[in-house]
Amino acid sequence: MSYRMFDYLVPNVNFFGPGAISVVGERCKLLGGKKALLVTDKGLRAIKDGAVDKTIGYLKEAGIDVAVFDGTEPNPKDTNVLEGLAMFRKEQCDMIITVGGGSPHDCGKGIGIAATHEGDLYDYAGIETLTNPLPPIIAVNTTAGTASEVTRHCVLTNTKTKVKFVIVSWRNLPSVSINDPLLMIGKPAGLTAATGMDALTHAVEAYISKDANPVTDASAIQAIRLISRNLRQAVALGTNLKARENMAYASLLAGMAFNNANLGYVHAMAHQLGGLYDMPHGVANAVLLPHVLRYNLIANPEKFADIAEFMGENVAGLSVMDAAERAIAAIARLSADIGIPQHLGELGVKESDFPYMAEMALKDGNAFSNPRKGNEKEIIEIFRQAF
Repeated sequence: MSYRMFDYLVPNVNFFGPGAISVVGERCKLLGGKKALLVTDKGLRAIKDGAVDKTIGYLKEAGIDVAVFDGTEPNPKDTNVLEGLAMFRKEQCDMIITVGGGSPHDCGKGIGIAATHEGDLYDYAGIETLTNPLPPIIAVNTTAGTASEVTRHCVLTNTKTKVKFVIVSWRNLPSVSINDPLLMIGKPAGLTAATGMDALTHAVEAYISKDANPVTDASAIQAIRLISRNLRQAVALGTNLKARENMAYASLLAGMAFNNANLGYVHAMAHQLGGLYDMPHGVANAVLLPHVLRYNLIANPEKFADIAEFMGENVAGLSVMDAAERAIAAIARLSADIGIPQHLGELGVKESDFPYMAEMALKDGNAFSNPRKGNEKEIIEIFRQAF
């Protein structure tokens, strides 16, 4: 008999629910913060009385000084991190608060890494390469998708090579995560769709991962159920608080699942699209997901059949393989219903880049937990099918 040990990592404290943003100042004080670097993007900073303004207000009420870095780009770059690091040092900050979705969270983690580790950020790509504690990080989340607020992953783009790299470490975990669905009300339909499909990809890849365990399965299953029942409604009406709250729960659960079960080829391949084309991560995931799942199906058809059931498909009387196919069809239908492009060809991707992207995808840290082991030729073919 073989034995295997699993770990399960989440932030120390997690706040969830309407109005949860109100605790941010109090939590800064408990962490001993005096001056925080607030990491966000220009779009969020420009929203009057939005998440950034609310966060600053609560910080000031608690007596916490704040400097705002709004230079985060989508698919955050190493250059964004270095710009933020310069402000962190100039302003003599002692903690980091990230406000937004995955991009500000990952940028903030990167700033924390750069502030406490010498050398290039790329030197720390991989798993558990960090040796020093980061400044305390509080992650205020505004989208239901990436779940970076509860994960140990820091995903950045190397601007020289245009390749995304991932720094995975328990030291990256924020000290506090805050998920307030009220901050997600009114988000654009396209953003809601893309981030929602990112969350679904997290849940599905975690569920079929080689590293899955009963604890991660429990989180992934509930996330799949919530997304299949609420994503369409959240896209259709951005002010639907119940749908927003359920999607926030789903994103959180999916993050907790993949933070510990890891992911697979969808993310490994999507990272190449994000690095080369600056493609929105959720869109890249959504386009690739059905095609990677069809490739992976033979590795664990029973779990695929489970996914069909979690998504509300009627699988009574079907064989395991037929039920498994229902899962893939249901995912593709959900993606189409919410307006996600269905082909990479629509998004400006070049076939000539497939060999390079396939090579780099197999080197991506997410590739190693995929349930089926592939080669470059097979990854190129998946890109072609998605094209």
